[in-house]
Amino acid sequence: MKRLTITLLGVVLALSAWSQGWPANFKGVMLQGFYWDSYVDSQWSNLEKQSDELSKYFALIWIPQSGDCNSSWNQMGYSPVYWFTHNSSFGSEAELRSLIKTFRAKGVGIIEDVVINHRNNLGVDGSWVDFPAETYNGVKYQLKSTDICADDDGGKTKTWATSNGYSVSSNNDTGEGWDGNRDLDHMSSNVQSNVKAYLKFLLSDLGYVGFRYDMTKGYSANFTGMYNAFAVPTYSVGEYWEGNAGSLKNWVEGTRYNGAIQSAAFDFPLRYSIRDAVNPYNGVNYWNNLGNGGLFNLNNSAYNRYSVTFVENHDTQVRSATDQQDPIRSNIAAANAYILALPGTPCVFLRHWIDYKDEIKQMILARNLAGITNQSSSSNMRSTQQYYAQRTIGDRSSIIVVMGNQTTYVPSSSQYVKILSGTNYSYYMEKKAEAPWVDKADGTYEKAFDATLTAISATTGASLVYTTDGSTPTASSAKVASGGKVNISKSCTLKVGLLVSGAVKDVISREYVIKPFVAHTATVYLKDPGWSDVYFYTWDNTASNKQLNGNWPGEKVTQTTTIKGQKFYYFTYDISTSGYSFNVIFDQGSGKDQTVDIGPVSEDVYYEIASKNSQGKYQITNITDQYGSGINDVVIDTTEDNGPATVYTIDGRLVRVAQNAEDAKTGLEPGLYIINRKKVIVK
Repeated sequence: MKRLTITLLGVVLALSAWSQGWPANFKGVMLQGFYWDSYVDSQWSNLEKQSDELSKYFALIWIPQSGDCNSSWNQMGYSPVYWFTHNSSFGSEAELRSLIKTFRAKGVGIIEDVVINHRNNLGVDGSWVDFPAETYNGVKYQLKSTDICADDDGGKTKTWATSNGYSVSSNNDTGEGWDGNRDLDHMSSNVQSNVKAYLKFLLSDLGYVGFRYDMTKGYSANFTGMYNAFAVPTYSVGEYWEGNAGSLKNWVEGTRYNGAIQSAAFDFPLRYSIRDAVNPYNGVNYWNNLGNGGLFNLNNSAYNRYSVTFVENHDTQVRSATDQQDPIRSNIAAANAYILALPGTPCVFLRHWIDYKDEIKQMILARNLAGITNQSSSSNMRSTQQYYAQRTIGDRSSIIVVMGNQTTYVPSSSQYVKILSGTNYSYYMEKKAEAPWVDKADGTYEKAFDATLTAISATTGASLVYTTDGSTPTASSAKVASGGKVNISKSCTLKVGLLVSGAVKDVISREYVIKPFVAHTATVYLKDPGWSDVYFYTWDNTASNKQLNGNWPGEKVTQTTTIKGQKFYYFTYDISTSGYSFNVIFDQGSGKDQTVDIGPVSEDVYYEIASKNSQGKYQITNITDQYGSGINDVVIDTTEDNGPATVYTIDGRLVRVAQNAEDAKTGLEPGLYIINRKKVIVK
């Protein structure tokens, strides 16, 4: 009975801590899982495929607004038409549900981009004021013309409505207007009941854990408070786009409902401080600009809990050569290093994660090791134009991040040890952590490398023990002094423990895959869809988005092959540099049916046309597992190839690509493999 009492008390305390806008003492990091026009990288299916990797580093992933925008072209989701139908430019509702379920099983919550400041209408017969009726759980939900603010579109909507026999609300907007869609009157009881039902649907039916509220300057903060008090999301963060920290604090306070703050906010003022520090001015960085702070404030930590820190998002990034926005132009890794060493909840931008993944992984691991939370204590150690140093105390240890010049300020070596560094940033970990550290993150590497092991310990002479076969190291395992190196020459699981006074402490693990890059081709196969004409339109994932088969609609493909009795159209592309990939759309010609955007592609892949989505575009199914195992038509041959070699397991799983057949076998466990479509026994 005592155990039950304690458990129930813990639940009550947890609910009280997690119901006030954002959890107290939250240790997680969030990923913004999209950037502008990321219709390939942010496909629900593509994100889900990365769940094993992403779940090691992120507690939350914010994804694009997933409701149906009723459009025949790609939409980022900011002009929603439907609230209870979730087929979007990023995938079907079934794929969305699968993504949410997969990540939840791995301990990661998905955050929905909630767009309720405005709503797009159907525009039937030129109407400005018609909204679809939707039925959910037997209840009909529909916005009316009278739910549109009286001053929407500068009064143009009211003028149209009056001249066409409709009425709009008598209430003006409670915030800033936006001419793109119809601004909703949140004073309307019908708007409130529709929004509340929608939010409950997102949480209890689709399985989201929280909300990112779009354009919260568009309506009074008290409505965010009211909606959250009703829906009770675990997480809520508002996009109150404001560079003044006092104004942002007032918005957070404005969400109070029954005395409790109901939402965190993106820390735009801090973002601007970081921008002004990392972007050079007349060729010079002013690192002391970091001291300008934001909602996160050294002198008043009361709002650190509600500060969601970031350095870039889809609205600040460069979108094109003519659409520059307000980006971080240099020191991107350093900017991320700064927020990941601060209190608040850091939100990493997907484009930065893709481009600086190895460094960001190490920053997150360091943050986690120190035990930094959104309410950790933080203090400035030095602030000059040349460099800036900040100390944050976590539950287990503390981190000093040094920004800018790396030679002038170095923390005491008796208390701190440097664990990672890059251009214009370094992390120093307090030795009280009593833990091992490895300078290489999990991941795939093209060639052998040395991993440096560091003992973070107050004990003089503390060393490290390790294994590379996945077994747990003991005091008798291979040993190196702090700063020693371990050569990683083949795929392995490295486990490292801190050895102090003969005892092994705090074993950590890293998974490494060695996969040398070899220039090769990638063939895209399309199972015969029965179309009279088949076109492949392709473009690469470089800054220029180079078109590989000409302008739209691409190139008419006539090459076919038969695999396992099925006809496939195919086209082959060169993969000549590491990290290169491309995307594809299948279509029937200009002005005719097409598929959704597909990719990224860098290896042979097989696709099949599926049903159409709400945009009228065909969805596709990846059937590579059925037709592209890499071991079709295998022959037994004892000769060796001298050229590039692709290695598969006998059940068709890709192991590596090597320079030649001999290199391909190096380091493989004994067994039977398929190397360049030949059975090879490795002894």
